[in-house]
Amino acid sequence: MRTGTEGLSLIKAFEGWRSEAYRDSVGVWTIGYGHTAAAGAPRPVPGMVITKAEGERMLRNDLLIYELAVNNALKVDVTQNQFDALVSFCYNVGPGNFKKSSVLRYTNERRFDEVPARLLLWNQAGGKVLRGLTRRRKAEGHLFITPGLPDVPKPTPDPITPQPQQHWLVSLLLAIWKAFRR
Repeated sequence: MRTGTEGLSLIKAFEGWRSEAYRDSVGVWTIGYGHTAAAGAPRPVPGMVITKAEGERMLRNDLLIYELAVNNALKVDVTQNQFDALVSFCYNVGPGNFKKSSVLRYTNERRFDEVPARLLLWNQAGGKVLRGLTRRRKAEGHLFITPGLPDVPKPTPDPITPQPQQHWLVSLLLAIWKAFRR
């Protein structure tokens, strides 16, 4: 799955936009929509400035890491909203913390109603409870329990069995080729 509109909006709202590199609440250099060196290049450094378009690209690229972590860790089907909430959480705490969290464990145990309370346990940074993290965890919990459509895999054509349109087209091309050969 990929992050949907709701998840992207939630992440942007809580990360906020900063065109200049800054130190976050625990001293990590950050830029754009919460991009840090942990997500890969470019590495935020003092004095670094980016455009909004660069920040959007960085966020989309960063999300690939966290979407992959969530997709690989899930053992159950989830709705788009559940996935988006989990990606937001993973984006904020990192894939390592996400994988060992009770948030993931409860999700994989299908204890969906209990996940919002598990999210609220992750409202500290540097050993201090932060109001912003508490608000974010409540928003992620709300999104997680908001009904959404389940992920339905899209059928992919069997590469071995030709599709009817392909077969018809191949037949037509062969007929034309044979007509011109005579």
